[in-house]
Amino acid sequence: MTLSGKVCIVTGAASGIGLGIARRFVHAGARVAVADLNLDAAQAAAVVLSAEGPGLAMAVAMDVTSEDQVNAGIAAVVAQWGTVDVLVSNAGIQIVNPVEDFAFADWKRMLAIHLDGAFLTSKAVLPHMYRQGSGAVILMGSVHSKLASPLKSAYVTAKHGLMGLARAIAKEGGAKGVRANVICPGFVRTPLVDKQIPEQAKELGISEDEVIKKVMLGQTVDGEFTSIEDVAEVALLFASFPTNALTGQSLVVSHGWFME
Repeated sequence: MTLSGKVCIVTGAASGIGLGIARRFVHAGARVAVADLNLDAAQAAAVVLSAEGPGLAMAVAMDVTSEDQVNAGIAAVVAQWGTVDVLVSNAGIQIVNPVEDFAFADWKRMLAIHLDGAFLTSKAVLPHMYRQGSGAVILMGSVHSKLASPLKSAYVTAKHGLMGLARAIAKEGGAKGVRANVICPGFVRTPLVDKQIPEQAKELGISEDEVIKKVMLGQTVDGEFTSIEDVAEVALLFASFPTNALTGQSLVVSHGWFME
């Protein structure tokens, strides 16, 4: 699969899963905008990725909850490279608490980053994709797009919502050559997941080792974390798939934790 010459935007791409996807795209020949709240980290990542090639990378400052910043970031990419072929809406955070203790401000922040961010970035790139008659929108869901876990009410709600958004974009964009799909990873060992381990241990009254073995990996077929590289390969599939045969879909990457 190749993305040679394609222009891709990946949000939350200065680290973690986003950086892994950006790297896979650059290795497939794409021109990739590393969009992140942390511009310094995005610039450092873009330098490294461009050196790896064969594609190129540029850095874009982007708070995905700000319509002005999203629009400015997309405009900067279009000014540099002429269009947008692929969007990966990946930026996200995690906050865990029981519903009765979940601060409303935290609830709104979670939904803003995950849902508003996906909506605003999609809204900004779609006119460019429609104009050229092709494009791929990829939203970063989760196994929690399919099921629920304790302490994650806002995250589960947001990830379920991304399924609906992708399907709506797929229905609207199909006749214009634009596909929309959702990647649903299981637990990937990133700083976002590492942060949850002590938090869940405290809330559930169990050890950190039990959180990993029972809560996070207990339902997998092999007791293994999903890797960043696993998720990046699925992103490449969705980005490079040539027809509307694959749109409005979700693909779970979870070592069998969730099967459908």
